[in-house]
Amino acid sequence: MAGKDRILVLGPTGAIGRHIVWASVKAGNPTYVLVRDTPPTANKPRLVTAANPETREELLQNFQNSGVFLIQGDMNDHQSLVNAIKQVDIVICSFGRLLIEDQVKIIAAIKEAGNVKRFFPSEFGLDVDRHDAVEPVREVFEEKAKIRRVIEAEGVPYTYLCCHAFTGYFLRNLAQIDITVPPRDKIFIQGDGNVKGAYMTEADVGTFTIEAANDPNALNKAVHLRLPANYLTLNEIVSLWEKKIGKTLEKIYVPEEKVLKDIQELSFPNNYLLALYHSQQIRGDAVYEIDPAKDIEASEAYPYVKYSTVDEYLNQFV
Repeated sequence: MAGKDRILVLGPTGAIGRHIVWASVKAGNPTYVLVRDTPPTANKPRLVTAANPETREELLQNFQNSGVFLIQGDMNDHQSLVNAIKQVDIVICSFGRLLIEDQVKIIAAIKEAGNVKRFFPSEFGLDVDRHDAVEPVREVFEEKAKIRRVIEAEGVPYTYLCCHAFTGYFLRNLAQIDITVPPRDKIFIQGDGNVKGAYMTEADVGTFTIEAANDPNALNKAVHLRLPANYLTLNEIVSLWEKKIGKTLEKIYVPEEKVLKDIQELSFPNNYLLALYHSQQIRGDAVYEIDPAKDIEASEAYPYVKYSTVDEYLNQFV
């Protein structure tokens, strides 16, 4: 039997990248990560650090101890990038929002290397070809959509991974601003709270990403992660939380006009987070029909994968 594909993860110490690495290791894929000599200096939102307390140095040491191959390189050093890509079969990028457009450098390196079976660009959110988001999120989604068009124009084999809402951003605070645990007294709900959203733990995003990487049927398709137990309205999630803590929260429903005004007046990262919440909770950007010719619904393609439910995730905060 042929061995599993070799996987290179770019951005391996980020909020999603680290989970993709661990899922690849667990699945038995030979796993490689590209490591820069100088780590990034961008300040991360409190929600990100709360969900991912492990430091970059600790992660890299743990990767190495687990048999991950660490390759020194930089996306701005074309030759080092080409050399890294030539060692693998699949490239998965998990760069943050500030580096989305820089993926053209990865595409160029993939083209030169000439050996990559599939490229996963940095998506890991809502489907950027199906959204009605407002700024500052819209700009990032449009950048991701542009990268899709470059990939397709260059004939690079791909898989797009649409996982919607990370639990670390959307659930650990029940989509509230400036807190990192679910509220116990009152909650602000965008709109009427009845719009379906799709929620995923970051670890499960990693698991499904590697499932798709090892699935030949996912070639040149978008994989959508809307898992049945986690495809819920915010009202349904709040109800789950209330049952766990044995208390009814005061609910303050915020009309869209007020949400849009707050987004304009807030600074980063709160304006960005609020725009993400608005995209899913009011605009319904996780509600759409898929096209079997170019889309895969993960819950149907990989029904054997056990994932963390919203109900289970909230238990840690009780």
